[in-house]
Formats: sequence, C-alpha cells, structure tokens
Amino acid sequence: MKSILVVDDDKAIRDSLRMILQYAKYDVHFAEDGMSALSQLAALQFDLVLLDIKMAGMDGLEVLRKIKETETDLPVVMISGHGTIETAVEATHLGAFDFLQKPLDKDKLLIVLRNALEKKQLLLENKLMKERVEGKNVILGESQKIKDVLTVIERVAPTDARVLITGENGVGKELVAKAIHRQSRRKEKPLIEVNCAAIPNELIESELFGHEKGAFTGATNQRIGKFEQADAGTIFLDEIGDMSMNAQAKVLRALEEGRIERVGGTKQIAVDVRVIAATNKNIAEAIKQNRFREDLFHRLNVIPIHVPPLRERREDIPLLAVSFAEEICLRYGMGRKKFSIDALQKLKMMDWPGNVRELRNIVERLVIMTPSHTIEAAQIEKGATGTRTEFDDLLSLGGTFQDFKDRAEAAYIKKMLDENKWNISKTAEALDIQRSHLYNKMKKFGLMRGDEPEE
Repeated sequence: MKSILVVDDDKAIRDSLRMILQYAKYDVHFAEDGMSALSQLAALQFDLVLLDIKMAGMDGLEVLRKIKETETDLPVVMISGHGTIETAVEATHLGAFDFLQKPLDKDKLLIVLRNALEKKQLLLENKLMKERVEGKNVILGESQKIKDVLTVIERVAPTDARVLITGENGVGKELVAKAIHRQSRRKEKPLIEVNCAAIPNELIESELFGHEKGAFTGATNQRIGKFEQADAGTIFLDEIGDMSMNAQAKVLRALEEGRIERVGGTKQIAVDVRVIAATNKNIAEAIKQNRFREDLFHRLNVIPIHVPPLRERREDIPLLAVSFAEEICLRYGMGRKKFSIDALQKLKMMDWPGNVRELRNIVERLVIMTPSHTIEAAQIEKGATGTRTEFDDLLSLGGTFQDFKDRAEAAYIKKMLDENKWNISKTAEALDIQRSHLYNKMKKFGLMRGDEPEE
C-alpha cells in the first residue's frame, strides 16, 4: 500500500482528502504545518506528498525546497486555493510534480497521484538497472594484487594524469579504465572507448580525429572524431600497441598541444581530454622493433597499472564465479544456482589462459546447461573441456541470437521435464515459474513427452 503525507492547515481539506485517499486504498498521514511535515518525513518513509502552499509559518514552497534538498526522488504535488501561474511555475522549478487548485476534483486528483507514483516507480527501476549495469563493471577480488590495483585507481582517479594499463587479454583492463573515469572529476562527462585493434589502419585517423566532407573517397559528410566526442571527458585507447605509426604521431601531437585537426581539414580544434590507454603487448619490445614511438610511450605511461592474470590471484576465483552466476541468473530470469565447495576448488585449480573473460564464459555455460540448482565439480570438468557438449550442438545450429536463446530455453525446459518425469507441478516448481507459464512455454517450443524440442 502506497503511503501519502497530506500537509494542509485546513481541517476540512484534510478530512476530505482522508475519505478520498483511504477509499482509493492509500495509507494516509497528515501534518498541519510545514515543521510537522518535515519531522514526519525525517522519521517515516512516504511514497508521495500532497502539499498546500498557503500555510501559517513556513509556507509550502519553503517546505518543498527543504524536501528536495534530501528527497530528490520523492514526488510532491502542490495544492492551493489561491494559485497563480507564477506560483505554479516556481513550484515546478523547485521540483514539484504537479500543481492542483482547490476545490480539488476527485478524479483529476487520483489521476495525478497515480501518474506521480508511476513515474517514481520508473525512476526507481531505472536507478536499479543502472546500478545493476554498473555492478558488472566493478572490479572484484580480495587478493593483495587486486587490492594494490584498486589502491592505485583510488589515488590516480581524481587527477588528470594519463594512465597506461597493461595485462593479458581478458584480465579486465577495460574495467580499470571505467573505474578510473567513474571516480574522476570528469565522471559526468563521456568516457569514449576506442579499440585500436578493431579499426583498419587507413581509418584509424578518421576515427580518432574525424574528417571533413570530401577528405577522401566515401567521405560524403563531416565526421566528428573520438577526441572531440570526449571533450571535457575521458578517452580510452584500448590495444594502443596495435595503432599505426602515423596515428601514433597524431596522438602524440594531440597530447602535447591539446589540439587536433580533422582529416582533410586545416582548422586546429582545442580538446580537453584525459587519456587512458591499455595494451596486452610488450611495448618495450615494440619500441626496439620500431613499431611503437618511445616518446608516445613516455607520454602515456605517466601512471602504469598492471592487471595480474587470473592464475596469479586464484583466491579471487570463487568470488568471481559466484558473482557471475548470480548476475547471469538474474539476467536470464532463472532460479538462483550455486557452486558446490568441490566445484569452486576445481575452478581455482584451472589455468584460465583467457583470464576473467574465460571464467565468465564458462560460468555462463554452466548456469545455462546445469539442470539442478547446484553446479558440481564433474559438470565443470565436462563444461570446460574441449569435448563436444549439448551447448556446442546448440551453438553449431547458427541463426539469430533469439534463435539460440529459444533453442537453449527449450533444451533446458525439456531436461527439467525429463528429470521430474514430466510432472508439470514439480517441473514448474523447479523452474520457479507458474504452471500456466510452463504450459505456454511447452506449447511455444512444441514440447511433448517423447519428443525432442523443435529447432
């Protein structure tokens, strides 16, 4: 039941609102003045505030200001018998959701309240989604090597110092770059990511610095490059060791002068960009072989951060595996799955040449293909080896991503039906879904006893 605080010094208005709101199944609380309202807001949690403007002592606009200082997401609907356009505009600027005039129209009041509460729910869902997404970017680990990395991040993030992140493929260099930006003074500005290894050499300069219309064949429009897009923010140059020597020269010039020039242009464009770079290459060796500019290396390597491979921080593997499993189950709407102690020990003993990325991929495979709620060591050994599995068969069929998801879902449901001897109630309970939902899924995938799922 949603709770509403009504703030009005008129008893007749309070009594009228009590009848309307209680009949509409709201939990209603009342305050006769601004100070009483603020006291209740400090002590209790409300979903919405109905606030009169004209009150003795502290008026409604002042109460609204104080509410928004601490409760930015709390919807406040202003009510007044002496409303003017100027007052309504001021209330809106202060953060009021809406402005209603007395005498209050019951239907309009309830519609406004419903809309305000729905908006609050959407904001909450968006906030949770953002936290969930950002949660994927958290660097997890209790090992001393990861703690050392986090310490450097904490120290360097508030500065504008350039950072060079090194480490093998899959160790999480991108996460380090995102953590630095997230804790920096530029966090409200964009973090622009560029994978230098994924861009052909002939296009890297256009990608980084942009180009003018007609600069080369196919340049039919002006293009704004990544450095300009990152102005006042951060640019992350991933796999910098794969950048061409020509592009390296232009990046060096941009760092030295704080200016860039679009391909085919003559205008110098000032940019204020923090540069974070990353590589899995041995830059010292590349410099010896004249494949990387030594002067650019020294410009980028102001603060070096080396991210250790997973085999050097095995104590972090159980924490990572459990976290990945929880996130994957949540994303796919699956019941929670856990690892047995032996399974976690098995994960710790593996070599993980692909590092954290490989671990996450294996965990996702195990979560999807393990029918029970507990992942055992034997299943890890099967899922991590090169032997062909049911998962590999699903992958080999091709098609769209939705086709794969449907095949995987059908295979998983059929396996659970087989395990429970096609007892619909037990299977629905094991899947943590309604019987009707299971029936709909079986109909969708053409699952009948003795049949294989349609592909």
